Amino acid sequence: MPPAPEGEGARLTSSLNEARNDTGRIAFCGPVVLSAITGYSVSRVEDEIRALRSPGSERKPIVKGTYTEEVAAALAHFGYTMQLKESYMDRPRRERPSLWSWMQKPRNAWAHYILAIHKGKEGHWVLIKGVKLCDTYSEGRWQFVCDGPHKGARIMEVFEVRRAL
Repeated sequence: MPPAPEGEGARLTSSLNEARNDTGRIAFCGPVVLSAITGYSVSRVEDEIRALRSPGSERKPIVKGTYTEEVAAALAHFGYTMQLKESYMDRPRRERPSLWSWMQKPRNAWAHYILAIHKGKEGHWVLIKGVKLCDTYSEGRWQFVCDGPHKGARIMEVFEVRRAL
């Protein structure tokens, strides 16, 4: 992992990191999920995504939407790998599994999973570890999936995130 600026270090703990939103506004799902995985603040994650989008630019627009490639590249910068585990894009939306039905399947309880889900007409990123979920709806805090708002949301893709060796 690249060295962190003074006072901006990742919080490597055995427990779950909550997203640290230091922007003073509501952050969008991509940066919140990345902040919860890496332990870096939302502003640091947004800076990395902006650097990927337009290297050398001094502008700092709000990072509203993120593509899979941007999320994977940002994770790689912070020392993580993101691997596609399941894709349901070949199925019609109504035939895709819901978040709740996916939670009933066996999986690695110690790995982070980033799920691309349908939220209305938009896509949305959520982060799952064990039986807990983190996203913008919980303001970057971890909550049990059964208490969350996305139980019936349909899944587009599932990615497993691990520390890069």
